[in-house]
Amino acid sequence: MSAQPDLFDAPAPALPPGLTYAPDILNAAEEAALLTQLADVAVAPFRFQGWLGKRETASFGWQYDFDNASFAPTEPIPDYLLPLRTRAARFAGLHEDDLVQVLVTRYDPGAGIGWHRDRPVFEHVVGISLGNDATLRLRRRTPAGFDRAALPLPPRSVYLLTGEARHQWEHSIAAMLVPRWSVTFRSLSAKGREALRRPA
Repeated sequence: MSAQPDLFDAPAPALPPGLTYAPDILNAAEEAALLTQLADVAVAPFRFQGWLGKRETASFGWQYDFDNASFAPTEPIPDYLLPLRTRAARFAGLHEDDLVQVLVTRYDPGAGIGWHRDRPVFEHVVGISLGNDATLRLRRRTPAGFDRAALPLPPRSVYLLTGEARHQWEHSIAAMLVPRWSVTFRSLSAKGREALRRPA
């Protein structure tokens, strides 16, 4: 572990508006079965403008390519993820068909995700944590520096990013010491729907 002070050790402020959380969208047996199926997913190192990240991902439904900023259809969402999508949509107050994209991510030891906002072609972000604990860290730039918050993500928990939390705050996950998986469902924004209407 780093010897540097952890800015997230301070008492966390209230979570940003638009961030919603619930434990146990799955039970332990369902999680174990899902992890067995995810182990067969052909994940590949995350690519960003020629750089390879430590986490490994696979997209279904739609895929955003960070190398060339293209947005295109990809393999359909696997049948075994559809019941989880139904639960995720219910949690988010959406119709299941609204969640048209899913990103499966494997975090091996040493892998995390840096500060970012999801691409503007997406709107709602519904994330499910599997396998081991993680912490979703959030920050928003202010004239004095940053507002910060943190949300523990135990296995089988679910969170929703929308509104202020989605568009005004960045989020990240620190490098993991243990393996972890996540399944993230997304809806399309108005910009995303417009991109799909443009001629190829």
